[in-house]
Amino acid sequence: SPLNAGKMRCAILLSVLCATTVSGFTGVTPPVLRAATQASVQKPSLAACRSRGQRCTLSMQEAAATMTEAEPSTGLPAKFWNWKGYNIRYQSAGEENTGGPSLVLIHGFGGNADHWRKNTPELAKAGFRVFALDLIGYGYSDKPDPQSMDSVNGELTRDLDSYLKYAPEGAKQYGGVGETPFTDMAHPLGSGYNFYTWADQVKDFIEEVVGDKAFAICNSIGSCAGMQAAIDYPESLRGVMILDPSLRLLNVKRQNPMGIPVVTAFQTFLRETPVGEGFFSLVAKEQTVCNILKQCYGNPDTVTPELVQAILKPGMTENAPRVFLDFISYSAGPLPEEQLHVLSSEEFMRDGKAKVPVSILWGDKDPWEPLEEGRKYAKYECVEEFVPLVGAGHCPQDEVPELVNPRVVDFVRRHL
Repeated sequence: SPLNAGKMRCAILLSVLCATTVSGFTGVTPPVLRAATQASVQKPSLAACRSRGQRCTLSMQEAAATMTEAEPSTGLPAKFWNWKGYNIRYQSAGEENTGGPSLVLIHGFGGNADHWRKNTPELAKAGFRVFALDLIGYGYSDKPDPQSMDSVNGELTRDLDSYLKYAPEGAKQYGGVGETPFTDMAHPLGSGYNFYTWADQVKDFIEEVVGDKAFAICNSIGSCAGMQAAIDYPESLRGVMILDPSLRLLNVKRQNPMGIPVVTAFQTFLRETPVGEGFFSLVAKEQTVCNILKQCYGNPDTVTPELVQAILKPGMTENAPRVFLDFISYSAGPLPEEQLHVLSSEEFMRDGKAKVPVSILWGDKDPWEPLEEGRKYAKYECVEEFVPLVGAGHCPQDEVPELVNPRVVDFVRRHL
């Protein structure tokens, strides 16, 4: 089945560059990995890196100074917000729409605010106040070491066992899409890069920057961040729209326990040896990124040089490989169906309606998160609509904005 095929790719390759698995990297061979460990650590100029097809690591200051050089032309300035000592990049449009509804756009893995460049200004034209956010660790936001983030690590401020109360009686401990055991809710490495941290970031951003209750519009793993924010801070969110949420195929709750040691060993190998960062350096190139995007987009012609640069350039910033390798080890934490289950519980319903309604849009050509698996999410009471997007792949907000933007407008206006 498509789901089993995707699981196998995840288990074997354990790599994602943009939004999910790097099944497009099947051409990588052991000699290439050996070459990765021998790659030069010298830091040539950005221009020299590009001319030789190499990856160049930039400090965040250098990246900020050259953002205009390669950043997609959004027509929107980069803005920065200080979150508990960390600089967070965001873009906004329509802030002058006083009294209009507020939207926070949340990207997927490997993405950033630029991935919403076809949505942010257009949604502002509908009278909305729109904010596209770089999650900590991504885009041009700071990328601290995963083990030195105690000041913002959301797992340290929660009793993760408290979510067990939502587990239905007789829930299976692992299985396919739809199982909700509410076990293994913590990052296995104790890393600060987890959905609770990002939920806290979203809530604080809404309070300190947006200044008004907001709608979260999310893609891929950003969907889990947005829904977690809705669970922990329902007073901050009016609704959540999720576009092709990640099924989280590497989560231990998706795997037979017999296979977990193999997956864990390979994750450790990538994370704790030079091979992981060397591998990241090899794949963080224009042509490789282009090929991956063409695989996950329903129409390869919509993959433009502008898009490739939007995804690639933040991967050249300092500590980006460390964050990448940390996230592919995040084989636990909440599943989307667990979050939908909570948002559909009695605690989150009022007079038969969800306190935080959820809209789901799903590209019917998504090769990584199969539409038929996604349809299982339509059963939850908090989900008011499940809309297949014809011809779209994994990132419909960028590929078919002409379909997505009107749906966002309709969803928001229904809940004003």
